[in-house]
Amino acid sequence: MQATVHVEDRGLQFADGVYEVCEIRAGRLVDERRHMERLTRSLGEISIPLPMSLKALGIVLRETVRKNRVHDGLVYMQVTRGVAKRDFAFPPSGTRPSLIVTARAKNRQQAEDSAAKGISVVTVKDNRWDRVDIKSTGLLPNVLARQEARKRGAGEAWFIDAEDCVTEGSSSNAWIVSGKTLITRPAEHGILRGITRMVVFDIARELKLRIEERSFTVAEALAAKEAFITAATQIVMPVITIDGRTVGNGKPGPVAQGLRARFHDVAEID
Repeated sequence: MQATVHVEDRGLQFADGVYEVCEIRAGRLVDERRHMERLTRSLGEISIPLPMSLKALGIVLRETVRKNRVHDGLVYMQVTRGVAKRDFAFPPSGTRPSLIVTARAKNRQQAEDSAAKGISVVTVKDNRWDRVDIKSTGLLPNVLARQEARKRGAGEAWFIDAEDCVTEGSSSNAWIVSGKTLITRPAEHGILRGITRMVVFDIARELKLRIEERSFTVAEALAAKEAFITAATQIVMPVITIDGRTVGNGKPGPVAQGLRARFHDVAEID
């Protein structure tokens, strides 16, 4: 059977849908419960029903991982408002949401090598809508930001608001380290409440690190002891330069490395 997407699917026509990405580690899903909770919240915020029960969706995810023989990698799920005649308003009540699930392998050692070296980030103006807390498939600003990072030889782009404060990355949350304090922007409507971000909160409490949820400027990030990003696709990834300028000593720091080392001991793996 060949997978297809209907030409009038609202995800294709309007980016009218949401998505989630779970890490796969040794064939098991990482933080499935939290990802499902965020999926449910995102769908509720834009009035799309679940395509099936969460239990059934969990079975679909695992079957997709199994059939694709993914040991370490990512499983992607996308739910759209479904197929209907093209019209900006919602389709008739009872229109069934569409579900897409894919799984692909990632090289775990390659990721560890990147974390050992650290990555560079560049800054770009934040031109997104003000509900980025909804994990929408409408990601054109993120696409352009990541392309700008690639063009400038960096691994990630940080969005900057009108006050020169960092909001988040194109596909990650942004952090800096000051002494034993981790600083990251509050998870309100201005950023996505990252699942990996939430696990880092748990690890920080275990390691007796203080967390300060507040905005920080690019200048403050450059003066910080360390900087890093968090995402399901990156886990905890040290940042060693911002716009070509060195952070700390230009090497991954002990705080980010320690958080990364503890991550899978604290995350929920099933």
